[in-house]
Amino acid sequence: MSDTGEPLVEAPADAVAGEVVLRLTDVVKTFPGVRALDGVQLEVRAGEVHCLLGQNGAGKSTLIKVLAGAHRPDSGEVVWRGEAAAFANPQAAMRAGIATIYQELDLVDDLSVAENAFLGHEPRRLGFVRRGHMARRTRQILARLGHAEIPTGRLVRHLPAAGKQVVSMARALSHEARLIIMDEPSAVLAHDEVANLFRIIRELTAQGIAVIYISHRLEEIREIGDRVTVLKDGRTTAASLPARETPTRDLVARMTGRTIEYVFPQRPPGDGGGAELLRVDGLTRHGEFADVSLRVRAGEIVGIAGLVGSGRSELLETIFGARRAYAGTVRVDGRALRPGSVGAAVRAGMGMAPEERKSQALLLGEPIYRNVTLATFSRYARLGFTDAGRERAEADRITESLELRPRDVRRPVRTLSGGNQQKVVVGRWLLGDTRLLLLDEPTRGVDVGARAELYQVIRDLAARGVGVLLVSSEVPEVLGLADRVLVMREGRVVREAPAGELDENTVLDLVMAGSLMEGAPA
Repeated sequence: MSDTGEPLVEAPADAVAGEVVLRLTDVVKTFPGVRALDGVQLEVRAGEVHCLLGQNGAGKSTLIKVLAGAHRPDSGEVVWRGEAAAFANPQAAMRAGIATIYQELDLVDDLSVAENAFLGHEPRRLGFVRRGHMARRTRQILARLGHAEIPTGRLVRHLPAAGKQVVSMARALSHEARLIIMDEPSAVLAHDEVANLFRIIRELTAQGIAVIYISHRLEEIREIGDRVTVLKDGRTTAASLPARETPTRDLVARMTGRTIEYVFPQRPPGDGGGAELLRVDGLTRHGEFADVSLRVRAGEIVGIAGLVGSGRSELLETIFGARRAYAGTVRVDGRALRPGSVGAAVRAGMGMAPEERKSQALLLGEPIYRNVTLATFSRYARLGFTDAGRERAEADRITESLELRPRDVRRPVRTLSGGNQQKVVVGRWLLGDTRLLLLDEPTRGVDVGARAELYQVIRDLAARGVGVLLVSSEVPEVLGLADRVLVMREGRVVREAPAGELDENTVLDLVMAGSLMEGAPA
């Protein structure tokens, strides 16, 4: 009961015995060239915390969107509370009692707490919003969630991250949700805030509400979860395992092993590195990463492994000058670079291929040659005119060395495949005096055949003396391509070792738990 005597959510009859409220059978979802879900099985009971575990790319995000009504499955069956369901849109899923709280909270900063809690279903009378009733109901929900101190009239933009998450939960409960899906809910929370989150979750499940909890943190799954389902490459590899009793090695084993074949160039003998090119000492950006130090030598490939949100991409952008460090130094050839200056990094011989190549690196409507010469455009301009013939000739030379297909540099870059678009981004830096290349998710969205070609391009660059620092969410890619590996977890480097001394299970344990989980079943 709330402080006013009203129940927050009516506990359904099926909650008492924990009957199955959601069942997925052989659910398939495909996108062009990708089978994101390949026969997924999932069973969720009333009043339980069902944890969903899997590496990046395992299909968790797609599964969430199917349940939330953002995607419709191509085949398979979704049964919700005993009836076959096909949610046409997120509003339909919400009306049915399924609420989703995404990692990137979908709140409106310039609306109040109460307005966000009842967004889209405001209580009305004669066409007018009943703001007093809405505020009272929001206070009741917040009190039940243990946060009666949050003013219902405060703008959401003035709340901390933990407060915004509470508002997202209040929105779910204002719809009388029977299933709440939480995507990495602890990612932005401090330790004490995580404890309060768990208290709220236990309060919800005690009322018969089911929770699907998605996290990479095994210690959280042990503490809050009842059962675990594991996804790998879009398939269910383990269903409804007991969260507290299943050995860590079994969970990790269910997540590893792949359907994709990785073909890596042979690693050169010896240590594979020359003189030191890049030296990073104590680099820090509050809330993203802290006290990171690393080295990259000429001809060496250094890989960074870690989960999304571990600070990997932010680290690369800070080294490149796209973000300004709060502390620490970046040196190239022993000379410190001006913090927050991309120009200084480029002049020092550094180039970067960002994670989102289409939005951050390419001019999709422009021809290939113009994209290749983008970083060195001033070479081909004089007195306000550009020498397009020379541009095309230089771009043709670079694209030939990278075996770009098709070879016509006058084609719009949007017509190329993902792998060839990535070659264009890499080729841009080869035109200059780039001696150090930063690669963020270099094979994302690239098919298997093109991956092998990109791996060879990267290894060939290293053979020419270029230092490479790469980030990838795919652990086998980092281990197979890099000479040396740094493992990041929650903004810190937790391990550095030659790639040959690490295996996939070890790296996954490090990125997910930071240790072998003292006290957990092994």
